[in-house]
Amino acid sequence: MRVDDASGRSILPRSRKARALLAILALSPKRAVLRTQITALLWSLRGQEQGRASLRQAVHELQQAFHAAGSGLLRADRNHLALSEARFSVDALLFVGATPSRPELLDLFCLPLLEDLQGLDPAFDGWLAGQSERLAQAARTIGEAILDEQQGSSGILKAAERLLRIDRSHEAAWRAMISVHLQHGDHSAALAAYEACRSALAQAGQLVPSGETEALVGGIRRRLATPPDTLPQRLRDASSRSNGIGRGVRLGVMPLRRVEPGADNELALALVEEITTALAQFRWITCVANVTSADIIGEDRQDWPRLPPPDLDFLLDGTIQRNGGRIRIIVRLSDVRTGGTVVWARRFDRGVSDLFALQDDIAAETVAQIDMALLLWEGERARAGRRADPDAMELMLGAIPSIYRLEQKGFRDAGDLLEASLALDPGNASAHAWLAYWHLILVGQGWAPDASAATARAAELAERAVRLDVGDARAMTLAGHVRGFLGKRPEEARALHERAIALNPNLALAWCFSGLAHSYLGDHAEATRRIHQAQRLSPHDPHGFFFDTAQIMPKLLLREYEAAITAGRRAIVLNPGFSSSLKAQLAALGHLGREQEAAEVRGRLLTLEPDFCIRDATARSPMVRDQDVALYADGLRRAGLPE
Repeated sequence: MRVDDASGRSILPRSRKARALLAILALSPKRAVLRTQITALLWSLRGQEQGRASLRQAVHELQQAFHAAGSGLLRADRNHLALSEARFSVDALLFVGATPSRPELLDLFCLPLLEDLQGLDPAFDGWLAGQSERLAQAARTIGEAILDEQQGSSGILKAAERLLRIDRSHEAAWRAMISVHLQHGDHSAALAAYEACRSALAQAGQLVPSGETEALVGGIRRRLATPPDTLPQRLRDASSRSNGIGRGVRLGVMPLRRVEPGADNELALALVEEITTALAQFRWITCVANVTSADIIGEDRQDWPRLPPPDLDFLLDGTIQRNGGRIRIIVRLSDVRTGGTVVWARRFDRGVSDLFALQDDIAAETVAQIDMALLLWEGERARAGRRADPDAMELMLGAIPSIYRLEQKGFRDAGDLLEASLALDPGNASAHAWLAYWHLILVGQGWAPDASAATARAAELAERAVRLDVGDARAMTLAGHVRGFLGKRPEEARALHERAIALNPNLALAWCFSGLAHSYLGDHAEATRRIHQAQRLSPHDPHGFFFDTAQIMPKLLLREYEAAITAGRRAIVLNPGFSSSLKAQLAALGHLGREQEAAEVRGRLLTLEPDFCIRDATARSPMVRDQDVALYADGLRRAGLPE
């Protein structure tokens, strides 16, 4: 709750009961309120005389708070209290002036209402809930009227989005959005809206969309059931280049060797199956299970350098050892082509009380980490051994390490490599997704000469990536992050991330981006849980700085400032060139009043983005709740960032 006079000075009364009294009067602007009604709302657990005396005290406090702003703000007689309607403006009621010609006023509607006064009195809590529902119903009615009046696609989409911010389960608004996307032939956007609709209805207690909504998307929704191996065939046909990069990678999984003969044989075999199945979810990895050493190199690993490698690029092997109720599993990934160079290795020490959970956890963490290790290894290999005529996959992989390093020159070179990759293979969904992500970072870092053009290009590439391959989880989640962060459509982003996680639950990046989408929508607790899942899957991920950065904002908005600062420090150490970590870190330091540390972080940030200011921060923010944007901006302001 805030009360400001004409000069912007706060005249908010100190006690919560006086504030609640003011709330009752402010939300009843057209009539005076009976003193007995106010007493019954604020002192329902006290006797009549005690309640009347408490009300007199609250009225006196309110008059004292208003004194500096002049007389006549509060009108009081023996039976009634009222505010001077001509001298007050109540922001919670301004949205009722919204019309088809002034729809932006509807953006002023915001719930929950007066969270800081909840729990004051059972009767007041009930009144507050009733007021919230009254305002929500009024906003819905106005939003529906505005939507009905719209003719053009742009107006319909904006009106539907406004209505969904008021009522996320408003199925007619979802249908309007889906219809516009279908009219424009944007099936991926229509499907994302459908998935978001289905999720919203389920959360509201309605299990499935209506027949009208189902019929609207029935044709394109059937495409989602198409087995991923059939989509698209030309990508696999084009991936048969002879150098081992153009076709992605082929990885053989060997059975784990038991240190004690015969021990844990079933677990060793089950782990191979779990890992193979999980690896199969990564589109660019072809996995071969239960490979034996004789299949590849003979029994002696020393044969690797002198024997021609078979049609495998990498080999995953390991050992399993038990000691009482504990088990140790060591897994390593080797590059067959270089004579067995160990690319990645991990040791798991776990209890064996639940073997199924053990299999799930080890397989999930193994494949999540192998995916990133392979991407960067192949990327560095493609850059180091670049041929005169690199193929599309080589160009794409060669760009990825520079995207993660965030050194400006190398980053810009990465954009050129991705453009060249698309020119060679315009049907590659992954290249579209990576280039969309490249443009997103370009805007986020403040490096884009034309931020609007870069944003539009990112959106175009992201949409194309999803249309090209609805079974590519990485492309799906990268496209979702572009929609959420740059497009400021977090509902649609969340639906795409859910689809990506369903396709590949071990893709750490999808969990992280999904967490960010939840944070943009205001669900910061769920955001931190999902980002933590990304960190659990891949604790040493080369993208770890991004995972830590992703934790800062939800922690900040939960007012867990110390936790936000701790995550920020980790992120900055891992990658000091990522400006997003500095921005959220700076806001947290501002809220805690740590001026010296804030000055240091502010200096780093302005070195990376010299013109960055609070106006830029709020304009770029994808957060939908005004209070979240305000808290972020206030922290930056307290930390000394210019307006």
